Amino acid sequence: MYDIITVGSNTLDAFVHTNAELVKIHTGKKDNKEDELCLAYPLGAKILITNLEFHIGGGGTNTAASFKRLGLKTAYLGKIGHDENGEKIVRELKKLNIDFVGTFGKKSGFSVILDSKAHDRTILTHKGSNDNFRYSEVDKTKIKTKWFYFSSMMSSSLDLLKSLARYARKNNINLAFNPSNYLVIKGTSNLKPILRASNILVFNKEESFLLSKKKTIEDAFKYLIKKIKKQGVVVITDGPRGAYAYDGEILFYAKPKPVKILETTGAGDAFASAFTAAIIRGGSIKTALKAGMIQAESVIRCYGAKNKLLNHKEMNEELKKDKREIIMKEL
Repeated sequence: MYDIITVGSNTLDAFVHTNAELVKIHTGKKDNKEDELCLAYPLGAKILITNLEFHIGGGGTNTAASFKRLGLKTAYLGKIGHDENGEKIVRELKKLNIDFVGTFGKKSGFSVILDSKAHDRTILTHKGSNDNFRYSEVDKTKIKTKWFYFSSMMSSSLDLLKSLARYARKNNINLAFNPSNYLVIKGTSNLKPILRASNILVFNKEESFLLSKKKTIEDAFKYLIKKIKKQGVVVITDGPRGAYAYDGEILFYAKPKPVKILETTGAGDAFASAFTAAIIRGGSIKTALKAGMIQAESVIRCYGAKNKLLNHKEMNEELKKDKREIIMKEL
């Protein structure tokens, strides 16, 4: 019996650092009247790479690593490519003592993370086998767990998530769900089987507005809390402006601490997994918000989504020292 099984993507991530310029461009996107800040590379030029690093990533393996570090018995359910990159992903899981309960496909996922002077990133992603994982390929004897954690998956793998959500409801398994833009644009009706099985729902602000069709965080919360299980929690992160959580009665808000940001890839996975781990261990929403922020603040200080994840002891020490205020109000 596992404490939690993560279901999501696995990738080999190439962190590519250049001296690219940031420019403002009017992209002409619908409902976007302002210029967007973009990375710019001269057409036909040969661009020097100033630093190049490779790390294992993907929402499924990132969160599995965080849960394992935080002391939970953890397994990863996904589809790994039967290639050289896949071998690296499998070795990483073994190194982290995370059980792999998934299967193998043809080609592994691969991402190129283009860094800029602003320490933000643009990601080019090839999904590979992550997009064609089917429920029929899951060995049901290997997925005995108290919790599932779903990150975004597409195509036939989205159907897998829906089937696993139904399996979770039937077998009284708790579920945390962290969708991305790819999924929320499909709307609540398309995601209904997953939402109605969810105990914890985590979004960034843009995703929450896209799914709820609302224009304020308060209205988004009121809409989304009705879509998940009773006594569930909806969480909305807002980058450097902080994070919110809502249990149907009380709205909680916390600000992040000022830290030196090196790279933001994996921050969302770190936050959502640490928040969920705190709830699994019986912590309050206030404690869970702090835990999520502490884990995210640790990850963004280095390259790679797994390299600065705190373990259970380190997290408890940081929680004891953390004096940030949690603001609460009825909603």
